[in-house]
Amino acid sequence: MANSNEIDDVLNVLVVGSGGREHALCWALAKSRRVGDLYCAPGNGGIANVARRVNLNANDTDGILLMCRDVNIDFVVVGPEAPLVDGLVDRLDAAGVAAFGPSAAAAQLEGSKGFTKDLCDRYDIPTAAYGRFDNESDAKSYVQKQGAPIVVKADGLAAGKGVTIAQTVKEASIAIDKIFDGQFGDAGHEVVIEEFLHGEEASFFALVDGEHILELETAQDHKAVGDGDTGPNTGGMGAYSPAPVMNTDLRARVMAEIIRPTVEGMAKDGAPYKGVLYAGLMITDDGPKLIEYNVRFGDPECQVLMTRLDSDLLPLLMASQDGTLDKVSATWKTEVALSVVMASKGYPGPYEKGTLIRNIDAANKVDQVTVFHAGTALEGGKIRATGGRVLNVTALGTTVAEAQKRAYGAVDQIKWPSGFCRRDIGWRAIEREEAESA
Repeated sequence: MANSNEIDDVLNVLVVGSGGREHALCWALAKSRRVGDLYCAPGNGGIANVARRVNLNANDTDGILLMCRDVNIDFVVVGPEAPLVDGLVDRLDAAGVAAFGPSAAAAQLEGSKGFTKDLCDRYDIPTAAYGRFDNESDAKSYVQKQGAPIVVKADGLAAGKGVTIAQTVKEASIAIDKIFDGQFGDAGHEVVIEEFLHGEEASFFALVDGEHILELETAQDHKAVGDGDTGPNTGGMGAYSPAPVMNTDLRARVMAEIIRPTVEGMAKDGAPYKGVLYAGLMITDDGPKLIEYNVRFGDPECQVLMTRLDSDLLPLLMASQDGTLDKVSATWKTEVALSVVMASKGYPGPYEKGTLIRNIDAANKVDQVTVFHAGTALEGGKIRATGGRVLNVTALGTTVAEAQKRAYGAVDQIKWPSGFCRRDIGWRAIEREEAESA
């Protein structure tokens, strides 16, 4: 962190959240010469190495506002989606505290899948055909008419677990029952049912200031829990950047056909978007189509993006907040970044908490490797697992294969009998590399 005696315009910064995404954001911000005191609320077992942890829940809006006043916070970076959808940025703005992230009205792009599908319909943004329903009977009738495979989604926030790719009509009906029976809480008041899209998934990121758009880098993640992209979906078991499928022409199409119409449409609808816009895409034979939007950096995509970012992060985030994105630019390392998620055995189902993790320091010493903490706590000088997704072992390399080799070499240094990871993160990109070199 910078010394305030050396630089006149240093800012005290608060990052809100506790995951691997927030550790990566703190790690990047700590390198900024413009950051004075850096705080994270509530943080995790590893964030204390780069920021001061504050015992405040990410959804404790009143507590966050008091803290901003008490320690003179100049800028707040909101990491997770829930406080954004709940209006934390609106409250901070009303209190005169500059904050990175969308308003509650704009955060509906992630808070309601139906909202986003309707926006796409209004502004001719390419996406899967869909229906939205508030009762089981109509939803099941739609599935019967459309057939399978088909995608069933809880409308609201479900921590990445409210989506079922149903291979049969029966499976889709069971997913509908689970949503309306309350498995995903308030997220399941409505269901969105979508056409199944064939193709390759990719993630596209841009910063937006309500009008201007700064294109960031691309990534690909692995949602399924098991090797070969098998098993139930999770919040993400690994990621790499850049996404090889996203060539220059495709990136231009995504900007022209998806990102820009969204930004212009949100402004026209009276909810101008500020923050990071994360588009989950399917690259189909007909071109890119939007699967869904997230209104925050992805997790674990943020980890690979921050590892590759070669610019000072703080001015970019501030430009998004104050409407000056047309005055800044971002530079990126040419290397590939790849992150492997280590999770508690049993995830995404029930898992044991409080298990001991050893030897993280040895993993961090592997060349060009950084271990970001997610679901961890520091207790008596020891790191214990507190969540499902626990560590993000992230490596740079000249190729995906090299980054993968380094990441798994570091994974193998960590001693955690109660943890597991996929062993094939980046497999599709490595196949592409091998084919191109043959």
